[in-house]
Amino acid sequence: MMERPDWPIIVFGAFCCITFIQIIYYLYFFRRLAFHRDDSSISYHQQPVSVIVCARDEAANLAKNLPGLLVQEFTGIHELILVNDNSLDESKYLLEALQKDFAQLHIIELKQEAQFIPGKKFPLSMGIKTAKYDVVLLTDADCVPASEFWMHKMISPFEQETEIVLGYGAYYKRKGLLNKIIRFETFHTGLQYLSYALAGLPYMGTGRNLAYKKNIFFRNKGFSAHNHLPGGDDDLFINATANARNTKVVTDKAAFTLSEPKKTWNDWRKQKQRHFTTARLYKTRHRFLLGLYALTHFLFYPAFIAAILFFRWELAVGVFLLRFIVQGIIWRNAMEKLDEKDLWKWFWAFDIFMFFYYLIFTPALWKKPRVNWK
Repeated sequence: MMERPDWPIIVFGAFCCITFIQIIYYLYFFRRLAFHRDDSSISYHQQPVSVIVCARDEAANLAKNLPGLLVQEFTGIHELILVNDNSLDESKYLLEALQKDFAQLHIIELKQEAQFIPGKKFPLSMGIKTAKYDVVLLTDADCVPASEFWMHKMISPFEQETEIVLGYGAYYKRKGLLNKIIRFETFHTGLQYLSYALAGLPYMGTGRNLAYKKNIFFRNKGFSAHNHLPGGDDDLFINATANARNTKVVTDKAAFTLSEPKKTWNDWRKQKQRHFTTARLYKTRHRFLLGLYALTHFLFYPAFIAAILFFRWELAVGVFLLRFIVQGIIWRNAMEKLDEKDLWKWFWAFDIFMFFYYLIFTPALWKKPRVNWK
């Protein structure tokens, strides 16, 4: 007669397995960012660079943020290309006024929509094709460099083999719970894509702070593989082209960009749903690694509660505390690295929040993306 399975042991074993996988991610991947130091041996030569910004009806943001791009402490040859994508506001007149005082500002006026190419891929492609220099540095109209050395820091890692440099796009610190959640989620995303890149598995970048060589853009036929999607000009392009040899990251706080976070929960939810629509198109190994981390993260607390209820609570708490300590150390150092240290005292609450985050946003992986890129 077959013996009944010992369910309490199975439940506890599953909890231990989930915890073990989580700890592996922290110790193999995330510690790389937490304890990373930018390469001090880099020769900080200021090679020519084309900074590219695409904007549609962004007059207010351009008035606020463009001066920060135009007054960078960068003595090398450079230009700032502003692609004004069919704007109906006062952007054209604002840019023309700025162009009189800043010779490095070049304006591309787009007056017709690109058929069958939604999003900002067409204006961005036009900017890259127009760029005079081999290295292009990308940011958005709603972003401002965190320092006058942003351009210098982001361009410095480029060497002969380096074709891509990943930066971090942070959000301003404001009052309120929503601001903290947005900044934590941004930190958590940065923790992953920067750590994976440092481990030799780059899988995405953010268009708020990203640089690459024109050659890699043309060699891969631009965004043609996903021109039909409104998103992906940053993450899908990097996912297809980045590798351990050609990609570097910059974690210097002076190389960050800053932007205003969403003001309402609904606006933030829509923004995150747009971001999730491209993740299903990542390479298989990236989907597996990201999916396994998210799944074990999602199951951790339900498995912990089950282990307490059906097995020996003191052993379950012991396993829980092991991950808690490892996570706390890694997150503290990584948050300091990404200038989000004020969030650390609430890291346990944010960790619990991620259970609900996955519930809310995971279904967006299967939703059809919207066409508007703003």
